[in-house]
Amino acid sequence: MDWGQILNNTASFMLSPETIGFMLAAIGLSIHFGYAGLLNFGMAGFMAIGAYSYAISILSFGLPWWVAILVSMVAAVVFAMILGIPTLRLRGDYLAIVTIAAAEIVRLLFQTQLFDRWTNSADGLGGYHTGFRGANPLPDGTYGLGPWTYNETGWWIRLFGLLLVAVAVVFTWLLMRSPWGRVLKGIREDEDAVRSLGKNVFLYKMQALIIGGVFGALGGVVIALPSAVIPQYYLPSLTFFVWTALLLGGAATILGPVLGAVLYWALMAFLAGVLPALANEGWLPLSSSQAGNARFIVAGVALMLLVAFRPQGILGNKKEMTFVK
Repeated sequence: MDWGQILNNTASFMLSPETIGFMLAAIGLSIHFGYAGLLNFGMAGFMAIGAYSYAISILSFGLPWWVAILVSMVAAVVFAMILGIPTLRLRGDYLAIVTIAAAEIVRLLFQTQLFDRWTNSADGLGGYHTGFRGANPLPDGTYGLGPWTYNETGWWIRLFGLLLVAVAVVFTWLLMRSPWGRVLKGIREDEDAVRSLGKNVFLYKMQALIIGGVFGALGGVVIALPSAVIPQYYLPSLTFFVWTALLLGGAATILGPVLGAVLYWALMAFLAGVLPALANEGWLPLSSSQAGNARFIVAGVALMLLVAFRPQGILGNKKEMTFVK
């Protein structure tokens, strides 16, 4: 077993675009669930909206990459309003079911041949990278330290993504320290009491859904920057992976989603290297591919244990969790 290669891959994944995208999506989910108490199980839909809006804006309409990012944010706002207006008055469990269905509807619409002209249906979209890479201010070359050694494009994607994460963290911190954030936490604890004080609970929930959805869309954009946009990536399981990252770090915390995303992908990368190696050496009664898929079982068991014994996550406060009384 090549422990050096396994640890190298694990460390490299801690700074991957997918990890950074999960940071943004988990921050958005923290606003939805951790602060507003909204059971949103459709974050994959927001991520798909962000990625496809970015790619279509460039490929079909020839917009600059930075305008395409703004378009993805606007699209997330529109999707949040379409999703929120009929559903935010529903009870938590019904809201969860509706958001799962909405995310699947979005994915299937992108996959259908009805919009093949813009979405390329099941084959997805690629070739939209020229503008973003052309704006790279970094010098050509490969540089870094140990497992974090990338070329200029790899660093540009990561630095841009981390800049978005920093903006999202600071924005969330300021927002939750404001009177608006305190009202939102009050809605999470007892929305009837907040409503009795004359606050428009529906409006606050809608605003939280929009803000968190925009962060989720930006996460989808960051994940799409180095690769392609494929509809099969935005399965319901993607939402639950983001939930895992959030609960691991701690909902209703500022840095918990960031830490949770890093630890989640570090764990997945580590298991992706260790389990097939153990299978190849005869330690597991599985094939190499089966052992690679077994990492999701391990992650699922870890999530169940986390919810049972430390539901607030690593950085969370148990008093902040809506499902812990």
